Amino acid sequence: MFGEKHDLLHEFPQHKELIHQLKMNNARFARLFDDYHDIEHEVHRIEQGVETPSDEYLELQKKKRLHLKDELLAIIKGSTAR
Repeated sequence: MFGEKHDLLHEFPQHKELIHQLKMNNARFARLFDDYHDIEHEVHRIEQGVETPSDEYLELQKKKRLHLKDELLAIIKGSTAR
């Protein structure tokens, strides 16, 4: 859906506690989480019409967001497998 929130807590509500723990205790996860949050916020602003860059830029940011989400999910799944 256009303008839909994609922050990690909306994407993975079942992992809310684990996400918090990883943000506090895993520097790599925390950095990736911050990068994801920044890109998510930017994409959301673009989709709401607050910012108006090129379509190519928006698609690039969406791809970056997806890649970061995949990396974060891999860390989450790796932590739940222990």
